[in-house]
Amino acid sequence: MLVNRTMIKICGMTRREDVVFAVNIGVDALGFILAKSPRQISLDQVRELTRNLPPFINRVAVVVNPKAEEVKQIERSKLFDYIQFHGSEEPEMLKNTVLKSIKAISIAGEEDLAEVKKYKGSADYLLFDTKIGSQTGGTGESFDWKLINELKLPYILAGGLGVENIEAALEQLNPRAVDLNSQVENKPGKKNHRLVRKTVEKIKKFYD
Repeated sequence: MLVNRTMIKICGMTRREDVVFAVNIGVDALGFILAKSPRQISLDQVRELTRNLPPFINRVAVVVNPKAEEVKQIERSKLFDYIQFHGSEEPEMLKNTVLKSIKAISIAGEEDLAEVKKYKGSADYLLFDTKIGSQTGGTGESFDWKLINELKLPYILAGGLGVENIEAALEQLNPRAVDLNSQVENKPGKKNHRLVRKTVEKIKKFYD
């Protein structure tokens, strides 16, 4: 059964104008990368970027193998609704956070789906992204969607999603949400407003 509409998250936000634009065209969530990345920003920067954000826009902290104290800092900041874990974190860390949790599982082949069993029940949501070599996330490439076609659980789809393939993704799969990043950028952290708008419009039109 199809959900009413796939929710939309734009990740790797680094500029105030991109945040404002994304909110104004009706995205549901914004992702801020606190881990080492070309899109990495600090908690202070997130505070400035999300200043006067309207209600009901979810804010997501993206981390990789954080220490327990880093998670506590994120929680204490009161800047976020979710923490998105992209490393090899223990399931207990996800269970213990006071925020909602997303566990990213990076996929190169069928063997990577073993992670589903490990984290199912620990995270509020699983997110499937592309793995190329040692790079997990932000690759700009899609993985083989057939690998998750039969999964009977709510998930977030990431990995090279944009104007050219978003409709095919929605037709083939039934993600609870999609995560847009590198395919709607001019360069890391600098969103292309035309591509963001066109992709968001295609998602919303799919459910009309």
